[in-house]
Amino acid sequence: MRHLAVALAAALALLSAVPAQAGEAPAELALQTVLPVEGMPAGNLSGLARCGDGRWWALSDREDTRLYRLESSAGHWQAQAEEFLAPAPPPSELPWGLRTGNQLLAPLRGGTLDFEGLTCDAAGNRYLVSESQLAVLQVPAAGQPQWQQLAPQLLRQARARGLLLRFNALLEGVAVQPDGGRLWLAAEREGRGLLALQRGGDRWRCPEAGCVLLAESGRAVRPLDPPGSPARSLDFTALSWHANKLYSLERLQHRICRRNADSGAAERCWSFAAAALAPELRYDTPYGMAEALWLDDSAAWIGLDNGDQANAAGERRPLILQFAAPAGGWSG
Repeated sequence: MRHLAVALAAALALLSAVPAQAGEAPAELALQTVLPVEGMPAGNLSGLARCGDGRWWALSDREDTRLYRLESSAGHWQAQAEEFLAPAPPPSELPWGLRTGNQLLAPLRGGTLDFEGLTCDAAGNRYLVSESQLAVLQVPAAGQPQWQQLAPQLLRQARARGLLLRFNALLEGVAVQPDGGRLWLAAEREGRGLLALQRGGDRWRCPEAGCVLLAESGRAVRPLDPPGSPARSLDFTALSWHANKLYSLERLQHRICRRNADSGAAERCWSFAAAALAPELRYDTPYGMAEALWLDDSAAWIGLDNGDQANAAGERRPLILQFAAPAGGWSG
């Protein structure tokens, strides 16, 4: 009996050492198509969305005055530019050092507004998140673009939780509820987090619990890298809203996660590492390239921001990877 008690105690100790969220590795999504995007001369596909009228739109973080309408063609996506003119952005509340870094980088990289995320509401309004300005621009289907009035305490609350502290690691993704009543933003890395806002008249305010749903830091090794490879910072690079759930694109870990829209907690994740890191699609970089995400009932579309870098097959155009929805659907 004493030996049995010792064995049970050892087993309980072993179980208690396993993290509460531990479980099986995320299931791999099945790749359906890989198509390059023609007609985006600056490349750098950083946002992807399909509006209610069925039209596809893409965004480059190198261009401040264009959205791209995408049309499926034989063996590729064809991009047609739509010009817009953003008004002067609202005064930045970023610290002097971050503002200065953005100003110095802009002439070198192109795109002073550094648009990094794209989404649509049911009315056809497009929402573009500017990393350099820490702001959201609404581009309506008809009418003039306008900057959204975000809660003034958003930045303060985020920085108090360890978010939006580092240059070029600020806002990277945006999602909006179809009725335009709620908005989510993704803080990219070091640390990464999810922010939420609610519409109040012509302004966006923080929910009663605060603007920060999730703030976390950590490091991981990229999937499929050999043992001993360096760990790198966890990240969020895009958000998508589908069927009352928020979905995050996690570039380093090559996965999509379904998240609770009120807490940001991960409910289930799916990996796309096997496809994106296949020999013919690999890029000579220790980081991932996935920066754009859109989901519907049937599939997920992931856009790669390759920065004009060629992959192992010699392809320099931006790519969009289409994956079949998992068996049982995204909510299964």
